[in-house]
Amino acid sequence: MLDAHWFTEIVPGAESAFSLKIKNKLHAEQSEFQYLEIYETEGFGNLMVIDGCTMVSTRDNFFYHEMMSHTALFTHPAPKKVWIIGGGDCGTLREVLKHDSVEQAIQIDIDERVTRLAEIYFPELCESNNDPRAELKFIDGIKWVKDAAPNSVDIIIVDSTDPVGPAEGLFSEQFYRDCYNCLTPNGMVIQQSESALFHLPLIGEMRDAMSHAGLSHLQTLFFPQCLYPSGWWSATIASKAELAEFRKVDAAAKTFATVYYNADIHQAALAQPEFFKQAMAKRA
Repeated sequence: MLDAHWFTEIVPGAESAFSLKIKNKLHAEQSEFQYLEIYETEGFGNLMVIDGCTMVSTRDNFFYHEMMSHTALFTHPAPKKVWIIGGGDCGTLREVLKHDSVEQAIQIDIDERVTRLAEIYFPELCESNNDPRAELKFIDGIKWVKDAAPNSVDIIIVDSTDPVGPAEGLFSEQFYRDCYNCLTPNGMVIQQSESALFHLPLIGEMRDAMSHAGLSHLQTLFFPQCLYPSGWWSATIASKAELAEFRKVDAAAKTFATVYYNADIHQAALAQPEFFKQAMAKRA
């Protein structure tokens, strides 16, 4: 929702909204798949909105991109091949490629226009797009995973929009079964899993679907994300093999810069609120 000075995202069912004061509307277009808008805001830099929902801003994107990438890459024992399903703004790809162990990172987003707009309005997120280890594909990520050969990939990062429209199938048991089939023996999926405060049933259903698909070793991590509903977000790791403790020594000695992520933050993100523990226990 937009008035003369503010962009507001209303959260259906949560009786809440989030607003940013804007300076200018920089761009708007209907792509083949969704409605894309770019705003210049007063306090959050540039803002990308897809189908009326806030996606990424200059000011706070680091929370999401760092927690969606480094938590998984420091949990896997030796990640070499990574796929990013979605992630068209390229911020997660940039973070993945900070890891020297990664030999190949493929980003698969159905909507090329998201990436082309990010290159213009969020160039800092796209600075690793030309890394020789990176490959950008603008195709259906669900089909890509379904058609993939066994033992194709170590980590699949599902950097998707909410589970509606083009992203709905990314939250299905069939998709997780296809992920299971193409992962290496220690392979894992990490997927953004919405807000535990606003979307607790969805997280439970998502974890159930992952488990039923064979990805039965689960961790849900929590982190702040000002731009998204409730300001408190989560990501869920689902693994074929038992999840060992993350590589704390390697995380503490990381050779690259981050804004939010470090070993202490990773450890803290694994702590589960009591209401979340109780809700998940009831589903067991």
